[in-house]
Amino acid sequence: MTALLPNPLENMSLEQFAHALRSGALRSEDVTIRYLERIKKLDPSLHAFEFVDAEGAIASARAMDSLLAAGTDLGPLMGLPIAIKDVFTIRGFPAPKAGSNVDISSMRSDTEGPFVQALRKAGCVLLGKTKTVEFCLGITGVSESRGTPHNPWDLTQHRIPGGSSSGSAVAVASGMCALAIGSDSGGSVRVPAAFNGIFGLKTSFGLWPTEGVVALDPRVDTIGLLTRTAADAQVAFHTISAQLFGYRYHANTNLPCLDRLRLGQPDHHFFDGLSDDVAKSYDKAASKLKQAGCRIDAIQIPEASERQHYFPLTMPASLIAALGADFFEANKQHIDPVIRTRMETGLHSKAADFLALEAKRQASIQRVKERFRGFDAWISPVTTVAAPLLSEFDQPQQALTLALGMTQNTQPSNYLEQCAVSIPLKDRSGALPVGLQLMASAGNDAEILAMSCAIEQLLGEADRPDLRAIA
Repeated sequence: MTALLPNPLENMSLEQFAHALRSGALRSEDVTIRYLERIKKLDPSLHAFEFVDAEGAIASARAMDSLLAAGTDLGPLMGLPIAIKDVFTIRGFPAPKAGSNVDISSMRSDTEGPFVQALRKAGCVLLGKTKTVEFCLGITGVSESRGTPHNPWDLTQHRIPGGSSSGSAVAVASGMCALAIGSDSGGSVRVPAAFNGIFGLKTSFGLWPTEGVVALDPRVDTIGLLTRTAADAQVAFHTISAQLFGYRYHANTNLPCLDRLRLGQPDHHFFDGLSDDVAKSYDKAASKLKQAGCRIDAIQIPEASERQHYFPLTMPASLIAALGADFFEANKQHIDPVIRTRMETGLHSKAADFLALEAKRQASIQRVKERFRGFDAWISPVTTVAAPLLSEFDQPQQALTLALGMTQNTQPSNYLEQCAVSIPLKDRSGALPVGLQLMASAGNDAEILAMSCAIEQLLGEADRPDLRAIA
């Protein structure tokens, strides 16, 4: 049996990778081949990828090396091997399945969208597509239709990866890519980031274009990043945004002073039902922030609980509208039974109820913007528990309780159009990863990333899962 080659960027940030590539210490082709070898070794056990384009990735990496040698520099992500959630249309790749075995041609675009085009312009090497929960309608990562990726933090038992960007999180956590793209409509980047011990960014609603992405609910859908660290996410965010919006990339080295930050700690349901490990891990992090001079004050956000009524109606209704009721009825036996049950509720939704919920939401978005006055961000745990075992979802009631605990703290940011992150905690009480969530007003993506980098420097970078048992 061949040994598992180390992650090519194991002890290297994305910024350091960029410097090494330009100095000649690394070549994109060599790094890409190493990642492909890790995918070949690890993915039969972890099941993160839906599709791998080994030949295309190597050809792209060679092209990036040649361009650099000829003096053409596309920026910090040039030559970087990445993976993309299988909801994006990518030229030359199979059409996105969005985690489903049914024909979703009515939901998807045949044209590559501006976001993937920005990745190409930045010089990214596209390794392949990662698995997702069917139609992105699931926070656990469990998928009967296309298979549930294996959380790499427990190789003896199958723990859930979180969803719906399940494969992207597993791929980054296990070192099968340097960066992964996900989407987040109710926590689908932050929950898998928290469960897999990596950093996750949910961008502000409307910031990054979602054309060419299979929609769950276009009123809340956002694109997000999954990286090993906040510092890596900051580099990726500014590089991609520069390509999308036509400005020159500038490295951001100015981080906020922690003793000047004021964070709001929501006391409206955000701390209900926390497991001991999550509660203790959060308390340790909050205590260190306070010791560093960060001010943490309680804040009431009653509007956050409105998401409990909004998402169960709007998401199924949006999917039924996209697929068509007749098509759903004719093909529902091929859909994951949990997803199918949720979608069936959309058949009976009333337009008046839908519009009333949306009107209430828009009013709440405006009110909550005022609640941010005087605060740099809000802070909470990402989920109520660490990654449960897949077998814990065999009992429907227990499965529902666990799923609700995974969205109670993440859905409010989507409901209120905020940006948010999950920061992996180095100092945690249990063996499994725990995520610390920051939430900020829409448009403050750069600021929340800078705060995350400062917090990461204080708390330390989280450790990595031990994958030697697979090798």
